[in-house]
Amino acid sequence: MRGRWYLILVACLLCTACFKDEPLNEECDIETAWLQLDNPEQMFYKESDMQITVPYQSNRIVFTVREGADVSALALYFTITPGASIEPASGSVHDFSRPVTYTVTSEDGEWQRVYTVSFRSQTKTLSDTVKMDFEHYRLSQDGYAVWYELSEDGEERPVWASGNAGFNMTGGASNPQEYPTAVLENGYNGAGLRLTTRSTGSLGAMVGKRLAAGNLFLGEFDLSQTLTASLKTTRFGIPFARKPVKVTGFYQYAPGATYTGPNGRPVPGRTDQGDIYAVFYRNTDAAGRRVTLYGDDVLTSPHVVAVARMTDMAPADYWTAFEMTFSYLGDVDPELLKENGYNFTIVFSSSFNGAMFEGAVGSTLLIDKVRIICETEE
Repeated sequence: MRGRWYLILVACLLCTACFKDEPLNEECDIETAWLQLDNPEQMFYKESDMQITVPYQSNRIVFTVREGADVSALALYFTITPGASIEPASGSVHDFSRPVTYTVTSEDGEWQRVYTVSFRSQTKTLSDTVKMDFEHYRLSQDGYAVWYELSEDGEERPVWASGNAGFNMTGGASNPQEYPTAVLENGYNGAGLRLTTRSTGSLGAMVGKRLAAGNLFLGEFDLSQTLTASLKTTRFGIPFARKPVKVTGFYQYAPGATYTGPNGRPVPGRTDQGDIYAVFYRNTDAAGRRVTLYGDDVLTSPHVVAVARMTDMAPADYWTAFEMTFSYLGDVDPELLKENGYNFTIVFSSSFNGAMFEGAVGSTLLIDKVRIICETEE
C-alpha cells in the first residue's frame, strides 16, 4: 500500500486546475466498525466501546469486552471507502470466539485489503507492577518493527504504536534499523528500544516535516492524518484498571549534533533532549461519549487525572535508572476504575519537541525494563 501513498502525497503537492472524468476509487479501507445491541452494558464496559475508528494502516480490529461475554453470534457493521465492497457482508452474523477475516475490494476492482476482527476480554490487572520489557515485536508488511504485548492465553495485544508508518510515507528505509523506532537487540537485559531522530528527506521538507523523532506509546497511530493534522495521528491510551503511582526504568541518551527548528534552520546554543511521560485520564465525558487524547491535548485536556514526566533527561552513555512519580490533578473514582473508565499511556521520544518537527537528527534514546508501579489494593 506504500506506493499508493506516494501517489497521494505527490498529488497533494503538485495539484493543478486541470480535471478529467473522476476515475473509479482505488481505496479499499474499513473506516469504522460497530455493533448494534439492545443491552450493550452486558457485553461492554461502556456503550462507546461498541464502535471503533480504524487507523488507516491497521489491518487488525480488536473489540474489548467484559470477561465471559458471549461473542458466538454477532452482527458487525462497517463503514468502508466509497464504492468499495466487503466480504463477508456488513451486518452478517458470525462466531467471533475466533478471529474473523473480512476482505475489502476497491471500486475499480484492482485493490484488496484483508482485515482481522477479534473480540478480547479485558481481564483485571492483578499485579501491582506492570512490566514493559519490549521483547515482543515483529515486522510490518512495509518492513519496520511493531511491538505488542501478550495476553495470559498468549494472544497478541497490539497496544503499542509508533510513527514509523508516517516515516515510511517519506521513503522509508532499506532495513528496520534505519527507521526512527527500532529494536535494540542488546538492551539492559534482552531486547529493548532504540529511538532515533531521522531526517525525512526531500519529501518531508516539501510538506514542512523535516524530521521524525523515534517514538513509542500506548495507543494507536492514524496514518490518514499525517498530511493534514499531524498532532491527530497519535491516539493516546489503553484501558487501565489500576491507579498508577510511579514509573521506573533504564535509559541511555545521546543528543544529535545540530538542533534545528521546524523550518530546518539550526538553532544556536540549543541541545536536543529526549522525553518520557505518562498520562492517566478519564476515557468518557459527562454524557458518556468516548474521550481520546491526541498530540495536541494529551497533557492539557481537562480529562487528565494524573501526569508523570521526566523533567531533565541528562545525556548518558551507560544504562541509567530513572523514576517518575505521578502528580494527581483530581480524584480517582474507584467504581469507574473497576469499569475500565480510565485510560493510561506512556510515551517515549528521542526529541522533546519531535511532535513539532524540532530536534536534532541523530538524537538517540535507548529504553528498557520499564515498570508501572500501581497502588496496592487493600
